[in-house]
Amino acid sequence: MMDKAKQSFLSEELVKTIRYLRRSPLALIGLIIVLTWVLLSIFASFVAPYEPLKQDVKNRLQPPSADHLMGTDQLGRDILSRIIHGGRISLPIGLLVVALSTLVGTALGSVAGYLGGAADTALMRATDMVMGFPGIILAMAIAAALGAGLEKSTLAVVVVWWPNYARVVRSLVMSVRENEYVMAARSLGCREGRILLRTVLPNCIAPAIVMATMDLGNAILTFSGLSFLGLGAVPPTPEWGTMVASGVLVFDQWWVSAFPGLAILSIVMGFNFLGDGLRDALDPRLRRSV
Repeated sequence: MMDKAKQSFLSEELVKTIRYLRRSPLALIGLIIVLTWVLLSIFASFVAPYEPLKQDVKNRLQPPSADHLMGTDQLGRDILSRIIHGGRISLPIGLLVVALSTLVGTALGSVAGYLGGAADTALMRATDMVMGFPGIILAMAIAAALGAGLEKSTLAVVVVWWPNYARVVRSLVMSVRENEYVMAARSLGCREGRILLRTVLPNCIAPAIVMATMDLGNAILTFSGLSFLGLGAVPPTPEWGTMVASGVLVFDQWWVSAFPGLAILSIVMGFNFLGDGLRDALDPRLRRSV
């Protein structure tokens, strides 16, 4: 009976959230932008007009035209095709960074908030130590120490980001662990690990999901920044940050860096709009006002 009641409650909340998102113009715009990029990335081989690595020296640095809608770069490669294929790198890496950061931060933050005492002190001091450095500077230092590459730059961003989730989840767990239903579960003899996983965490995970949604765009932006500095994707990989960096060398040919930059801007805005809408949709007070 309890499981059926919980499932019914969750389904009702999901319906209410979807209804709210449908009434939020910015959330719909963000969803459309994100879905567009996801579909373009999935079907990149069919949508892109040219091969992303195909070179044509005769057509190098051509401005936007009917043959090349976004022009060509220094090696005659079609910029539109490279941007479309670049989504296959930027989107999965952004998702992977946020997923790993959420997993690590949620695990450590929930343990620290639920146990308290020495465990809380030790984990929070480690969190403070990481957060004491500017995020992009620390990511650059870690990526430079590990060397250029997709896996190493991804690890560098995860190391920088997990403390944000640990802080949020810790504070939520500390506020939930003293509620009556947690004390009731403890009085019934449930194990502490089961109480944390089945009772406390489900009531703390919604803000972390909203935070993760909003951080997807920032993760892509941070990874593109590392690639721009030569610490992320290695050429000739069609990655947006690397493409912007190559355009700096031919600054008078504006299209080489402008269109990859617009791709980054659009996906960051899309995730931010979607995250804002999801945050408001999961807040009952804001949802009732709408």
